Amino acid sequence: MFFSTVVADTGSWVANFNWSEPTWDLFIILFFVIAALLYGMSLGRDRIIVILISIYMAMAVINTAPFLGDASAEIGVNQFFVFKITAFVAVFVALFFMLSRSALISTVASSDERGKWWQVIVFSILHVGLLISITLSFLPESALEDLAPLTKSLFTTDITRFIWVLAPIVLMVMIKGGAAGKKRYKYDI
Repeated sequence: MFFSTVVADTGSWVANFNWSEPTWDLFIILFFVIAALLYGMSLGRDRIIVILISIYMAMAVINTAPFLGDASAEIGVNQFFVFKITAFVAVFVALFFMLSRSALISTVASSDERGKWWQVIVFSILHVGLLISITLSFLPESALEDLAPLTKSLFTTDITRFIWVLAPIVLMVMIKGGAAGKKRYKYDI
């Protein structure tokens, strides 16, 4: 049912799209496609995994930060999403730089530094989709109403947000490799 809705939304979006007046939806979809392919291929699997972990940590920090409630009263509800997105990006970037210089990268890193090409592409798609979904989750409902049905169904519904959060975790668990997958420890469970 979900996939048939996405296919129907995609078909109607492409058929009714006015290329002379691009919208935010076009920017979001183009960003998704271009970033997933070019950005991911330049980083490699191991760096993308560190980025994914940084995204999860930043999401946890922003969603549980007690001071953000006070900021919404001072800034105003209409502009609060800008503050929340900015705080998320700042925490994400800080965590990425700290984690990339920590023991985490050596735990994640494999002898094949870039990873297999299909792993890089899948992790890139999941990484960019998760980032877009989280960013759109900070927007007010009034802003989401202006998005095309395709964008809404891919990134803003409760089910797709859950899928974007869960899918990278499932893929990290399923893919063997890296230092953790090749080492055998005395006390393996």
